[in-house]
Amino acid sequence: MMELIYPYDFAPVIPKPTAETSSAKTAGTEWFPVVEPSGLVVGRSTRQYCHSGAKPLHPVIHIHIIDRMSRIYLQKRSMMKDIQPGKWDTAVGGHISYGEAVIEAVYREAKEELGFTDFNPIYLETYEFESPVEREMVNVFAVVGSYDLHPDLDEVEEGRWWDISDIDAGLGKGIFTPNFESEFSMIRKSLLALL
Repeated sequence: MMELIYPYDFAPVIPKPTAETSSAKTAGTEWFPVVEPSGLVVGRSTRQYCHSGAKPLHPVIHIHIIDRMSRIYLQKRSMMKDIQPGKWDTAVGGHISYGEAVIEAVYREAKEELGFTDFNPIYLETYEFESPVEREMVNVFAVVGSYDLHPDLDEVEEGRWWDISDIDAGLGKGIFTPNFESEFSMIRKSLLALL
């Protein structure tokens, strides 16, 4: 698993603050680590800047939940999301906050999105994903089992179990996020090998 390597002191703010972007105006905003592909944290940026098209590389986590019947639990992204609202996506996905370890983000995001806390994540891989608005270092995990999941309707519009054949039938039709589609094809064999 990729580990984030934070500097001894706070990493510099990216982009460098100006009079218009003083700390008073960014109080209460979310801060993400800006990383090199090795996991070295070289800066910190706001969510807004990371999603502005400037594309600093920042880490996220994804959790795929698969049960013993080979069904995969997916979430439908809330219409309030700033990226890919209303599309089906991995069971859990979220940004790593500045100062947080990868595994801490796994458990925090699972609890926030699905009320899901009692599980053993299995690391699958780390890769870079770039969309028109952002560039992410994606840390992919899997969880195997049948769980009673409770989507937070502020975070997730709904969630349900999908047969793999139904996922296959929906690929390329605008039902899923582009990131889910590419990631699913990348990790499909690894997911099924866990059963």
